[in-house]
Amino acid sequence: MDKLLNQFLAVAEAGTISGAATALFITQPTLTFNMRKLEETMGVPLLTRSSRGVELTAYGETLYQNARLMRRLYDNTLKAIEQQRGRIEQGLNIGTGYSWWTLFIRDMVVDYAREFGSARIHVSLGNQLRLMDQLLTGDISLFVGHEIEGLNRSTGAHFVPLTRVGQGYFVRLGHVLLQAPRSLAEIETYPAVTSALPETRHQRFFETWSRTTAASANFDQGKYAFASNSLAACLDYVERTDAVIAHTEVMAPEFARRGLGRITLTEPTRQNTIGLYVLSERAEEPRVSELIGWLQSAARAVLPPLG
Repeated sequence: MDKLLNQFLAVAEAGTISGAATALFITQPTLTFNMRKLEETMGVPLLTRSSRGVELTAYGETLYQNARLMRRLYDNTLKAIEQQRGRIEQGLNIGTGYSWWTLFIRDMVVDYAREFGSARIHVSLGNQLRLMDQLLTGDISLFVGHEIEGLNRSTGAHFVPLTRVGQGYFVRLGHVLLQAPRSLAEIETYPAVTSALPETRHQRFFETWSRTTAASANFDQGKYAFASNSLAACLDYVERTDAVIAHTEVMAPEFARRGLGRITLTEPTRQNTIGLYVLSERAEEPRVSELIGWLQSAARAVLPPLG
């Protein structure tokens, strides 16, 4: 912002030339000269001088109000440039499950790349336990996935809910399970496929009590006929066999494009909370907080309300 305007604002707010000069760390004669120079530039008197200090003329009041606005705009511009520079220098480093990548993160990342062409972007795809591992080691800033039940509080991870979704069950077109509504018991008689098989080393993330209850069931690898950390590989397998894959119901349109049908159920499925995980000590950082806001906005556009 123009030096003379800054000095004029200081004089107007201090009410004296001497007080403004002290605040600006310049001499009083220099400030007096500069105010006269500003008046010459404007072509109108801005200050009325007296033994008590200075008062603004009508012209000075107009300049003061507009200069204050200019200062706010200037400060906001500097802040925006600093944030933009931070985004360009830091890039984007997040994790997500395949579903959320497909539904809204992919488009958000593309928009980000268009706006910040120099930014480096890294997206890690995987199940929530693998992503939690990467979050705790600092490889990613945050990730989107299912809420992890029984998660040990000592991890220091903070969960921000985004939505709640049910579970769907999918098979190849022409499968006998698509011919009529089915119970979960009927579905369980067919081979099961998963793209989110937990690894034994991830058991350390859980509270001790949960390792012997519901959470421990997630580590029962024997119930799956086929498992892969690649959802594409899982869908290929389901397309060519009688196997069933359980996956979030919001992916039904995407799976239909892959040639899979959704089984009609005779009973409701459990609702799961979807959200993002971030380390508690980083949640309030401006950069991370801004990223959380973008993800919340992108998720609201395509996912059911949290409710």
